[in-house]
Amino acid sequence: MRPVLHGDVSSAARVLLTVPQAQRERLCARMIAEAELADRHVAATGRLHPVYGNGAFMAAARSRPLADEPSFSDTEYCRCFETVLRQLIRFQLNRPRS
Repeated sequence: MRPVLHGDVSSAARVLLTVPQAQRERLCARMIAEAELADRHVAATGRLHPVYGNGAFMAAARSRPLADEPSFSDTEYCRCFETVLRQLIRFQLNRPRS
């Protein structure tokens, strides 16, 4: 997966806002896996992945419906943002090092 920036996290959190809380962890992990798959595809072929794009987390997220972006005064948005950060940390800790 390409380097993750604030906009990537925000986009993913906005996707999570559109689904029930019970589905958020799994959906976030899936978006991370899709971004990783796309990044590998780009590295191997020099072409965008036909579904998941260029390997950016934002591209994987934006292939789905996004809620309007609320402020951090929205508790559910904060929870979604936290879920994304937690999943990214898990991904980084479990990622094989080359």
